[in-house]
Amino acid sequence: QVQLVESGGGFVRPGGSLRLSCAASGIIYSFYTMRWYRQAPGKQRELVATIASGASGGSTNYADSVKGRFTISRDNAKNTVYLQMNSLKPEDTAVYYCNAMSAREFWGQGTQVTVSS
Repeated sequence: QVQLVESGGGFVRPGGSLRLSCAASGIIYSFYTMRWYRQAPGKQRELVATIASGASGGSTNYADSVKGRFTISRDNAKNTVYLQMNSLKPEDTAVYYCNAMSAREFWGQGTQVTVSS
């Protein structure tokens, strides 16, 4: 059974930081491209960050809105992908979802991030 379990969400003041984690089980993790998406109330789900599989060199890409503030990384030994979020803004408030993509696609259940003063 494949599971992606996110953690690390919460409430933070503007300018603060959070680190999200997504632990994968039931897949050969290193083969998968990992992504973080987010969905704010009333908005479409948007792609935040991507990290390629280990076999593809682990390159990263970011949405323009988070470049320079967010960092995606992966630990293949722990089957875990991270999203370090710094200089958080109220517009970063959303449910953040972990996604694993290879021949098949899997989603986590989401973790809420709220940025507010």
